[in-house]
Amino acid sequence: MNKNFYIWIPSLFALALIVGFLLGANLSPKPLPTKRSNNFSFVQDIFRYIENTYVDSVEQRELVDQTISYVLQELDPHSYYISAEELAAMNEPLEGNFEGIGVQFHIRKDTVVVVDALEGGPSRKVGIRAGDRIVSVEGEVIAGIGIGNRKVLKLLKGPKGTKVNVGILRPSSGNLDFEITRDKIPIHSVTGAYMMNDTTGYVKVYRFARNTHKEFVTHVMGLLNKGAKEVVIDLRGNGGGYMDAAIDMLDEFFPENELLVYTEGRKSRKKTYYSTPHGHFLNIRPIILIDESSASASEIVAGAIQDQDRGWVVGRRSFGKGLVQEQTQWPNGAATRLTIARYYTPSGRCIQKPYQNGSSDYRQDYFHRYDHGEMFSADSITVDSSEVYYTKNGRKVYGGGGVIPDYFIPVDTTENWTFLNRMINTGLIYDYAFEFSDQHREELMENGGVDAFRDSFNVSEVMMDDLISRAASKNIEIPGEEMVQAKPEIQRRLKAYIARNVWNDEGFYPIWNERDPYIQAIQTTRKNTVTQR
Repeated sequence: MNKNFYIWIPSLFALALIVGFLLGANLSPKPLPTKRSNNFSFVQDIFRYIENTYVDSVEQRELVDQTISYVLQELDPHSYYISAEELAAMNEPLEGNFEGIGVQFHIRKDTVVVVDALEGGPSRKVGIRAGDRIVSVEGEVIAGIGIGNRKVLKLLKGPKGTKVNVGILRPSSGNLDFEITRDKIPIHSVTGAYMMNDTTGYVKVYRFARNTHKEFVTHVMGLLNKGAKEVVIDLRGNGGGYMDAAIDMLDEFFPENELLVYTEGRKSRKKTYYSTPHGHFLNIRPIILIDESSASASEIVAGAIQDQDRGWVVGRRSFGKGLVQEQTQWPNGAATRLTIARYYTPSGRCIQKPYQNGSSDYRQDYFHRYDHGEMFSADSITVDSSEVYYTKNGRKVYGGGGVIPDYFIPVDTTENWTFLNRMINTGLIYDYAFEFSDQHREELMENGGVDAFRDSFNVSEVMMDDLISRAASKNIEIPGEEMVQAKPEIQRRLKAYIARNVWNDEGFYPIWNERDPYIQAIQTTRKNTVTQR
C-alpha cells in the first residue's frame, strides 16, 4: 500500500469485496437439479399471487432475480445470483478471452486514442497502431460527442467473424479507413515478468483464470532462462478465480505427492489435491506477496507455500475467503454461485474469516483492521488461539481469518501529501504521462527500447515545471518544502506511466517497483529489515 492509503480506503475496500464476491474459488458447472419440492411450488404460488393481485404492475423477472439474490446472500457473503445480462461480462476475465477488435484505448480530450493494438489481434493485423485516434465506427462519428467507455466497448466488441469499419485519424498520415474482422482476444492474467537482479525474478498475477497456468509457466520459464533462482509472485489485489488454476500453479513447485489443498462440505465429500511428478520449478524458491485484497485462490497458493515451508509469504494478512462456490447456469441464462465446501490448507486450517455477524459487519473488516492497527504493525493482528496449526517444519500458523504472512510489510504512510493525492486523483499525472508518450512514442521506441528507457530516461525539470503549472491551473496548491520531498515519487509515477503507455506492463513494473516497500524489503535487505512474525 502506498501513500494514497487514506484517500483510497473506500475504493480499496470495495475492490476487496468485488474480487472476493465475483471471482472466488470456483468449481466447474453442475447439472441442473430436476426435482421440485413442495416449498418450491409454494414460492411459485406466492409469485403468481403477487403478479395477479398486487396494486401496481410487477416485472416478474426482476422480482424473481431480486428474491433469489437476497436468499443466496443471506446464506453467506459469497453465494450469489448472476443475471443473464451480467454473466457474460463476469465470465470474460475468468475464461481468458472476449470477442472484439483487440485494442486498448484511452479517452483523451473527448477522443478515443489507441494505447495498444494487441499483438496478434485483428487491429494489429490490419495496421492499426498505438497513437491512432478512432474517430468513427460504421460511419458514426464518435469524436467530440462526449462518448464514454461503455459505448465504445459496445461499438467495438462483437461476435468472432463479424466485421466493423472504423475511421482512424493518424497524426502522421491523416484520415484512414480500416475494415476489421473481430476475433477472440486474450485477457492475460499474468504479466510484468522481469529480473529484479541476477537471481531474482518477478511476475504479477492479476487473477486465476483458465489460461493462468499456461501464462505463468511461460513467464517463469523465461525468468529461469535468465538465471532466476527465486521468483517473486505478486498476488496483491488478486481476488482469486478458478481453484484448479491455483492448484496447477502450485504443482510446478512441488515434487510428487505433496498435499496442496483439500475441500470438504456437508454434501461434498472430502477431496484432496496432491502434486504431480511434472513440476518444472522444483529448484526455484517462490516468494509470495499478499495483502488484504488477496483472496480465495490467492490464499490457496499462499497457504500451501507457507504450510509446506516451500518459500516466503510477504506482506499483510490476506482477505480470508475459504469458501468454494459451484456455478450452475439456469434455463433463463442466469447463474448461481453457491457455496458447497470449504477449502483447507495442507496443515488443516480453513482461512475463512467469520461472517456470523452478517454481511454488513463482514464488509467492514477492512476498516476494523485499520482501526485496530494491524495495517501498521504485525503485533496488532488478532489471532484465534483455538485455530493453531503447524507447518511442515513445525512453525505455528493460524486459521480462521486469512493467511498471516511470514514477513510483515506495513502500510506506507510516510509520504502522504494532500497535494500529491489530489494530483493523482484528478488524473493529472497520468494524463501528462499519456500526452508525453503519445507525442514522443516513436522517438522513445527507436532509442533502444524499454531497457534503455528504464536505464537512461529521466523526468526533466522542464517536465516537472510543466506539471506544476498544470496543477496550479486546477487550483492544487503545492507547498515548496513538500514538493522537494515528493519530487522523487512524482518522477517515478511519470516515468512508470510513460513506460506503460509505450510498452505496457513490461515497461511499467520494473519502474513502479523501484520504490515499492515490498520489493525494497526483498531486494535490498532480505530478512533483516522486514518484521518477522
